[in-house]
Amino acid sequence: MAPKGQPLAVPDDGLTTAQRRTQPLLMVHTGDGKGKSTAAFGLAIRAWNQGWDVGVFQFVKSAKWRIGEQTVLERLGELHDQTGEGGPVEWHKMGAGWSWSRKEGSEADHAAEAAEGWAEVKRRLAEERHDLYVLDEFTYPMEWGWVDVDDVVTTLRERPGRQYVVLTGRRAHPALVEAADLVTEMTKVKHQMDRGQKGQRGIEW
Repeated sequence: MAPKGQPLAVPDDGLTTAQRRTQPLLMVHTGDGKGKSTAAFGLAIRAWNQGWDVGVFQFVKSAKWRIGEQTVLERLGELHDQTGEGGPVEWHKMGAGWSWSRKEGSEADHAAEAAEGWAEVKRRLAEERHDLYVLDEFTYPMEWGWVDVDDVVTTLRERPGRQYVVLTGRRAHPALVEAADLVTEMTKVKHQMDRGQKGQRGIEW
């Protein structure tokens, strides 16, 4: 077993330990278990604390409630704006109208909205806008054909600069898994909803 924090293997890539440590990661949280998005938002809070610029993009139209992580991260963004503590935060949510779109409030087709959201993420990656991108539930638009898998994988693999990306959702495409640096599969052992218990305030939202 390797010492704490030490890699099991050291690649022959010509990089120093420091250079390798700061290489940006493409991360995927997938599987049928609970906690994929929760873990990604936890990463976002960690990134905020390091002063990183965080961009969150929710790709599936969520239920009517506003999830707690959105409130917390937006308040952290406000704290940064007011005091300089942490880093800036943007949160964009499909279904409520992308905040950069002039079509807010329209009944645009979800596939078109997802494609629009991905196009905006591509623009931001090209200009190196954020340090961490959370593409929440993005495996579903990929699975449903709303965005082109090859385009997504190529764009993420070839993204410039030091930009970290984490994607969440079940059934991550094999090409995405192959391209990623870190893949975690959440395995469900038990879930209270299986016995008919509905989602709870403070746990599911």
